[in-house]
This record gives sequence, structure tokens and C-alpha cells, in this order.
Amino acid sequence: MSNLNLWEDLNKLKKTCKWVDLSHEVSPETPHWFGFPSVKSSVLYDFEKDGFRAHTYKIVSQYGTHVDAPVHFVKGERSLDTFKPDDMVMPLCVLDLSKEVAQNPDFTVTVDDILAWEEKNGKIPEGAFVAFRSDWHKKGTQEAMENKDENGANHYPGWGVPALEFLVNERNIGAIGHEAADTDPAIVSAEKGMVAEYYILSTGRFQIELLRNLDECPETGAIIFCTFPKVKDATGFTARCFALCPR
Repeated sequence: MSNLNLWEDLNKLKKTCKWVDLSHEVSPETPHWFGFPSVKSSVLYDFEKDGFRAHTYKIVSQYGTHVDAPVHFVKGERSLDTFKPDDMVMPLCVLDLSKEVAQNPDFTVTVDDILAWEEKNGKIPEGAFVAFRSDWHKKGTQEAMENKDENGANHYPGWGVPALEFLVNERNIGAIGHEAADTDPAIVSAEKGMVAEYYILSTGRFQIELLRNLDECPETGAIIFCTFPKVKDATGFTARCFALCPR
């Protein structure tokens, strides 16, 4: 295939497909894991004195919409710089469990949920990115997404370990993603630790946390682009993710 054909294909995709931004913007107000500080920035150079503007940012690696590399939890596992460009583009399967989450903020994704999705949409393809749509991003603010009860305990949904084991061992997926700031439901991590997050990262796969706008994507047929910096030995980084969707 010539370069010209690729250019023509790109022009066609831009005109005929829906492009969905799946990332939060980065600012001090960006939702993030409650244990991390908000981003801070300062002007390093400015127009009046220097003729150009540049900023210094102080930001935790896992801030806002971000990628977690396996080495984030597992010593000696893969870091961000080990993932190739083609590892970052995958078929997108969206598990829409938003109605269940609306009824139960502590909802946990199960194998049965995955099988029910497959009965409707077909088998999850090997190498797919499986995203858990909870509509949690619609809560908007940091406080709302933490969803604390009267005792100060967080309540938000997440993955069950058996569900992730099924996706890895039976479907050989490429990666997972979700809208909350954790892989595990808050009530599980409070009791047992981050067991689901440890599991998925221990398999050598990355995950994307704090996704948004999954409600604008179809359950099947889209492609996700998970872009992040090639930082040597990095455990994670803020990510710009987007989906190419059929109209």
C-alpha cells in the first residue's frame, strides 16, 4: 500500500467516523486518585522578558486520565517505554454496566457480566481493550467521584478479580480501562487492598484509569488509541486517549 492510499484512508476516516476524546483535561480541578496531590504549574519563561512562554509542571505520574504500567505495582515488570506503538491501538469493547452502577455504587464487574455482553455482541476478540462503562465520569468533581459516606469511606465501582482472570486467560485481551480512579471497587480495596489492580498489572498488561465519554462509544466496532509519553522506566503517566467510532 502506498503512502497516498494511507492519506486517502485517513481523510475518509476523518470525514465519516466519530472521534471521541476519552481523557479529562489536566488542571488542578482534574479528578484523580485521592492519595495524590493536585497538579501545580508555574511560568518558567514569559513573553515580556524572554520572548516566549514555557511552564514548569509538578504532577504525579498517575494523574487524571492516565496509564498504569505493570511496574507500577510489580517490581521488575514492564515500564512505559517498553510498549510499542502498535500495543497502544486496539479494538475497543465497551461493557455498559452504567444502569447497574446507578443502582449500586459499589458494583463489581463479574464473569457473568462479560458473558452477558458476549451473548449480545459476540466474543471479545483477542488483543482487545475492554472498557468498563459506569458513567462515573459524569459525577465531574473530585469529591463526587470519591463518593464518601458519613464515615468518610469511599464508594465507587470496579472490577472483580475473577472477571479480569477470565479476560486474560480465556480472551487474551490487550488491556483494560475504567472511569473510576481505581481498578478495584473502593469497598474491596479498603478491605483487601488493590487486588484487581495488582492482578492485571502482574500479567504484563497496562490499564487506563479515569476514562471519560465511554457513553459516546458503541459497545463494539470502535478502535481505541492509548497515547502516552515514552518515559524510561516510568510506572505511568497522564494519557491522551481517544476512540475512532463508526457513525
